[in-house]
Amino acid sequence: MTNKIYYLASCDTCRKIIKSLPKSANLVYHDIKQDPITANEIEYMQTLSGSYETLFSRKAQLYKSLDLKNKSLTEEDYKKFILEHYTFLSRPVFIINDKIYIGNSQQNMLQVMKVLENV
Repeated sequence: MTNKIYYLASCDTCRKIIKSLPKSANLVYHDIKQDPITANEIEYMQTLSGSYETLFSRKAQLYKSLDLKNKSLTEEDYKKFILEHYTFLSRPVFIINDKIYIGNSQQNMLQVMKVLENV
């Protein structure tokens, strides 16, 4: 599988992260708004991450507007919401050498940078 970043082009944080990536980073860039993720892609991400919940963003505006925090969501619900609307995917998601890195935490980005230096 090719190394890939799933991101949102209109997201300032994603743009800043992409700018900071090493020039040698050989990644396929996948804008999830222009090219929605498929069921196969989200299932592969779930296999790597262990759950759909870890891929789910609670920061999404829709999360608040749909009042999802007061609902009991199942793994299938998380999968359904991510497939229905791109904002529910925690971003960015890197898949490098069949390992997944989810979100923009400082610790996560340090791991990604370290791995990309050795790819």
